[in-house]
Amino acid sequence: MESNVYNAAGKKTGSVQLPESVFGAKWNDALMHQVVTSMQDNARTNVAHTKGRGDVRGGGKKPWQQKGTGRARHCSIRSPIWKGGGVAHGPRNEKVFARGIPTKMRSQALAMALSKKVADGAVLFLDSFGMNAPKTAIAKSTLTALSGVQGFEKLASKKKNAALIAFSDKSVAAEKSFRNIGSVACIAVRNLNPLAVLRSTYLVIEDPKAAVAMIESRLKPKK
Repeated sequence: MESNVYNAAGKKTGSVQLPESVFGAKWNDALMHQVVTSMQDNARTNVAHTKGRGDVRGGGKKPWQQKGTGRARHCSIRSPIWKGGGVAHGPRNEKVFARGIPTKMRSQALAMALSKKVADGAVLFLDSFGMNAPKTAIAKSTLTALSGVQGFEKLASKKKNAALIAFSDKSVAAEKSFRNIGSVACIAVRNLNPLAVLRSTYLVIEDPKAAVAMIESRLKPKK
C-alpha cells in the first residue's frame, strides 16, 4: 500500500509505504464495539452518589406503634417510601466500571481503526508542520492550506471533531498552536488508540516514515 505525503502548504512532496498488517486489517464490528465501550468505561468518572436508608440522618425512633392505629405499619421515617428518606437502588460512587482489555484485542482494534480511515480516504500524511514558535494563526492557515487536498475539504471548516493530529516526535510549538482550535485534537503517535482515531473525521500524521514504523513496531505480535 502507498499513500501520498504533503507539506504544510498542501503540496505533494512524496509518498510513504503502508504495511498491510496495520493499514489493511479486516473490520470486525464485535471486537471494535467491545474495545471502544471498554475504553469509555475505563475513562468514566464515577460521580453520582445517593444515600441509602442507612446513610440518612435520623429515623431512629419508630413513627408510631405497630398495631392499633389503623395506619400502615412503619419502622422508620427514613424508609425509601418516606419523603426525606433514603434512596432505594440509587447510583453509588463505589461502583467500579473499569474493564480489562487484552493487548491483542487493543492492537487489532487500532489496526482496524487506522485501516478504516485509510479506506475512507481520511488519513493525511504530512512531512512537517515546520513550526518553531507557537502561533495559532499559523496553525489555522496550515489547516486552510491542507483543506485544499482532495477529500479533506472540511478540515478547516468543520466545527467539531474535525481532525486528530498525531506527532511522531514531541513538538511543543505545534501542540500549543493547535490547542486553541476547538475542532482539532493532538496526540503522540505512541498513544494512538481506536477511540481517539474514530472520534475525529480526519487523521493527520506528521513525519509518516517514523510514525508508520512506530505504529508497526507497537502492533507487532510479541514472541
